[in-house]
Amino acid sequence: MDVVLLCARQELLEMNPSATYELLVDGVGPWDFTGGFVPCELLLVGEDAYPVLLSTKKQVLIAVSQYGKGRMVVVSHEGILKDPKFSQFLRNAVGWLKPCPEALVGVHPRLDSLSQVLLGAGTQVQVGAELSPSLGVFCMDAYDSSQAKGIVDFVKAGGGLLVGGQAWYWASRHGKEKVLFEFPGNQVTSVAGVYFTGNAVEKGVFKVAKKVPKIPLVVPHHANLSLDAEFLLRGVSELDLVTGGTPSTLLLHGALSFPLCLDRSLRCFLAAARYGRGRLVVATHESQLCSPKLAKFLLNAVSWLDAGRKGPVGVDPKLQKLCSLLPQATQVSQLAGDLSVYCCSSYSDRDAEKIHAFVAEGGGLLVGGQAWYWASQNSGKAAVAEYPGNRILNRFGLSILGQSGQAAKHRPVGPGEHYHFRRALLLFSTRVQDCGELTEPLKGWLPRLTQDCAAFLRIPARDCPAYASLHRILTKVLRRSGIPQVSSRCPVKSNSKEAVLLCMATELSLTMTDSAALVHKAAAEVCALPVTVEIDGTNPGKTAWRSTGLYLPEGHTAVVTCPCLVVGAGLKVQVGCHSDDLSQAKELKRAPVVIRTCDVACQKQSISCLWGGLIYIVVPAKSVLGNVPITVEGAVRAPFFKLGETCERQWEACIRHYPAPWAELAVENLILTVPSDSIRHMEDPRPLLTLWNKIMVAISKLAAIPAKFPRPERIVTDVQISCGWMHSGYPIMGHLESVKEMLDVNHMQTAGLWGPIHELGHNQQQQAWEFPPHTTEATCNLWSVYVHEEVLGIPRHQAHKALRPECREQRIKEYLKKGTQLKDWSVWTALETYLQLQEGFGWDPFTHLFSDYQKMSSIPKDKASKMNLWAKKFSQQVNKNLAPFFTAWGWPIKKELSVELSSLPSWEQDPMRSYRP
Repeated sequence: MDVVLLCARQELLEMNPSATYELLVDGVGPWDFTGGFVPCELLLVGEDAYPVLLSTKKQVLIAVSQYGKGRMVVVSHEGILKDPKFSQFLRNAVGWLKPCPEALVGVHPRLDSLSQVLLGAGTQVQVGAELSPSLGVFCMDAYDSSQAKGIVDFVKAGGGLLVGGQAWYWASRHGKEKVLFEFPGNQVTSVAGVYFTGNAVEKGVFKVAKKVPKIPLVVPHHANLSLDAEFLLRGVSELDLVTGGTPSTLLLHGALSFPLCLDRSLRCFLAAARYGRGRLVVATHESQLCSPKLAKFLLNAVSWLDAGRKGPVGVDPKLQKLCSLLPQATQVSQLAGDLSVYCCSSYSDRDAEKIHAFVAEGGGLLVGGQAWYWASQNSGKAAVAEYPGNRILNRFGLSILGQSGQAAKHRPVGPGEHYHFRRALLLFSTRVQDCGELTEPLKGWLPRLTQDCAAFLRIPARDCPAYASLHRILTKVLRRSGIPQVSSRCPVKSNSKEAVLLCMATELSLTMTDSAALVHKAAAEVCALPVTVEIDGTNPGKTAWRSTGLYLPEGHTAVVTCPCLVVGAGLKVQVGCHSDDLSQAKELKRAPVVIRTCDVACQKQSISCLWGGLIYIVVPAKSVLGNVPITVEGAVRAPFFKLGETCERQWEACIRHYPAPWAELAVENLILTVPSDSIRHMEDPRPLLTLWNKIMVAISKLAAIPAKFPRPERIVTDVQISCGWMHSGYPIMGHLESVKEMLDVNHMQTAGLWGPIHELGHNQQQQAWEFPPHTTEATCNLWSVYVHEEVLGIPRHQAHKALRPECREQRIKEYLKKGTQLKDWSVWTALETYLQLQEGFGWDPFTHLFSDYQKMSSIPKDKASKMNLWAKKFSQQVNKNLAPFFTAWGWPIKKELSVELSSLPSWEQDPMRSYRP
């Protein structure tokens, strides 16, 4: 039974760095490094290595890691292994390293004194042992690499390794720049992401940290990676990435990764890295690996990856064109152990573990692929974490991002220091801590750093010290600096320290269940009793937000309880409705991302949002859950009124005074989200909402769709949006200045509200009868004209000044004067064509056609054919030959259609006749 419990404990430790750390320092007092030896600094890379001890100056002195099925404990001087004052730690370490409790511990002859220390601590050891399969743990110093392969295999198979040494003396004789890749101990420990460096560490007495120490952002390892870049780019004066595909961009977050191709925005398109004893080169589209334009670079890359071995080069069948560029390459169906270099795409993680071991143990990897398409097909998932190629590459310190870049010609990186995420982050955190001014090159790096922070923080950090450590460093930076104030009165420039901090705050908060941890003081208490609301879990249309009428104050945490039957059914909890991402804005009036969503994965779960927001339940498409009771604790009520359901007396007496800063007004097919201050004076919302209801009925009527939408449209007002004055989508987004025109009945009936109806019209446009880019901003205005005339009683020439008769006449003449070229047929000019048809035949042909198109199964894809189809169907609908009319407008009417339509009566009232010679 004891053996079973110990094995279970071992499995727990393997998955839990915190538990491992507690075991390793159990009973250990202050670390006394005042003895007669000088340790060296350790460099940690990859995902599995983390510190046990840092010096006062935050240099790693002891580290642990895993490799394959086995484990390593690495100490920065062999003296640590010989000194009785470290016996408690050494006993703990050996206990953790054992694959099972009865495993035999062997100590190399050069470490006889370690045998005595362990024996004195009650550990059974084999004194003067050589490496043997019978051992469970092997203890050695770091000065002999003659058995490196055997030791690596030993650990890989499940053995434990305790190794100690320092490299500063070796560096004094061979050069610091050679330590990482040539020092004997690094031939073993580097496979697990731990390197001895040539840096000496000061003596002292160091505290035992309360939790796993943070991994330093940057360690001066002195390896000259610029020489690697120089080799890779030798004889390459230009990197032509116009190779037949749209590339992604790269995030370099590993200490030993470096760029080969940067554009002016510092986006990286080609990069390389060292890892363990191996090397890798990453391209951002597989076509780059098969392009004759890049032949010289590819030959250099394979030569560098081979590292002088002159071994076989294997190419995955999906990159078979690469074989024609590499004389020494052969096509292989899988990664084999005898290969020196392996070339593959990044679209599968099937061989992830094999590839990790291949590179760590000295192999060369050439890999290419883009992640933007994957990201487009996996909405809501972070490519940096879940894209298959990144399950391979993240460990090596590089990630392919879900954003696309422009295929172009680039100059390769030149000599000198280039932007690197870790270096930029260190500079930034130092400046924030010192409250110093930002100077070059950091100032020019800020936009890139902001975006890289956002990407990096989407890699899950739980149980992965390499990422958790960086998260902790950023959290500390943020807590020291405070979250910057941002508003319309206090805007923040995108290339500023404040913009980076806002991005950090947002992304870090998304990794926490309690975002109050990011601020100096806990959020004020909110008196919020549990509230149960019933939401409609049936959704025949696209993904829909269901309002709860509740608001989560900023920095607070809500507990949401759902019935067990809906857990895992696709529901999500969302805080916030201001869904525009402002990351690309030049100036910020709010944080770039202020919305948070999480899956309903258990009956009771917590959700926090740094910026606060209205609470929604997101219901997936085609859901048939029926009415679902949801209980929320920790939120406050928000003003909410739905026409025909909310009691007017309750609204007037209390609902409109609910404390949340945002309110919602709803009719069956539309929900308006506006600041609460704009509705608190509103005693009776019914007249306003009755008018909006008529507007939505009219919109459905013209679109020829059922009177009840599959999901209500939403219009959300915000202090800042991502583009335009308003923009369509779900939700439609508009500026706060739009609130007045949407809530004032008198204003709506006299001045109209072109913008909101224009956006609602956008949401009704259908690809089948749209001819982008010409009609994108044109046909949506059919709804604007229709609603203004049919509901608001405002004629088109008053609804918008662009529709005054003189303006329309002038546009037609100018268009004809230019030769009726389709490139000029857009926006108001394109709308004119449709308005002439409407003025000639009324609205009915449009509703009939919109209805017909919804039933059609085969629609041509090319624009010319689609335009001919519309001309044909409209002609048939009104029983007139409209071919001359459309031809006059420059439409590409085919001869055979003109012949076919010639049998119909001519349109005598054709308004374009007067313009034809």
